[in-house]
Amino acid sequence: MEQKKHPTKEAVRQWMRNKIEERRPPPDPQQVRRELGWDMVKVERGELPVR
Repeated sequence: MEQKKHPTKEAVRQWMRNKIEERRPPPDPQQVRRELGWDMVKVERGELPVR
């Protein structure tokens, strides 16, 4: 008789994290700009960041 293999607990946890992430809406565009440092580019050019 062949035994079925079960995924590891870590694999299940990672799968659950991925499913939860998929349900979230995308982040706010301003948050993306801050995380990418695009506001800093405007400051270096002498422009003020829009908030």
